[in-house]
Amino acid sequence: MTRQRRTDGSAGDVDYGEIGSSYARYRQPDPTIAAQILAALGNARKVLNVGAGAGSYEPSDREVTAVEPSASMRGQRPAHLTRAIDAVAEDLPFPDNSFDAAMASVTVHQWSDLEQGLAEMRRVTRGPVVLLVCDPERMQDYWLNDYIPEVRAVEASRFPAIARLTAGLGGDVEVQPVPIPLDCHDGFNEAYYGRPEAFLDPEARLACSSWSLVPEAAVERFVRELSRDLESGTWDARYGQLRTQPFFVGPLRLITAWRD
Repeated sequence: MTRQRRTDGSAGDVDYGEIGSSYARYRQPDPTIAAQILAALGNARKVLNVGAGAGSYEPSDREVTAVEPSASMRGQRPAHLTRAIDAVAEDLPFPDNSFDAAMASVTVHQWSDLEQGLAEMRRVTRGPVVLLVCDPERMQDYWLNDYIPEVRAVEASRFPAIARLTAGLGGDVEVQPVPIPLDCHDGFNEAYYGRPEAFLDPEARLACSSWSLVPEAAVERFVRELSRDLESGTWDARYGQLRTQPFFVGPLRLITAWRD
């Protein structure tokens, strides 16, 4: 699928200049997830972050080079992080083997040419390539699908299959589930598995781009039905155990690939 760069430079199927203003507030890096990414990066000192967004999960103890095509996302990066370079995954402006490791956090579904982007990450990286992704085959295994299947269908259609990602990376590849803590700081959809009230906040919803890709009527229906079931106790009768469940293992996966 060919995607045009948007007015703010966004390279995917949504314009982060329009919907991305709340990302820095709602999409904070979660320490549990960050620790898993850091472990995958190993002892790499020079790290490339592709599709870096507002800087979530960039390690603070490494030399990080960030690449981000969206001006809105680059503008939301905290002052303590390095300025991001305006570039896309498919055309990384670096020589071969420039970095000890490369990472990409929930961004591969926005690339116009997945295989080219993966090849570029591999080209400029000496060591591991680490991807935080979602498995589209696990999208329906979540209560949100019972209320607004349109969002989950959109997400499943956007994320590439795990097998396609591992094939594109090549080499020695490991795929790990990423457990999501109950108090997850990163406001993606599964982060609120035990805090359903968060979905009633429109800015929290828009911090997940899939909500901008479904009809407004579906979102209005969702808000109406979830509000009703929270007030009546129906949601808690069905899913209330999630309010105290320490972790939720959903579609989030960490892929680490090393050269042969």
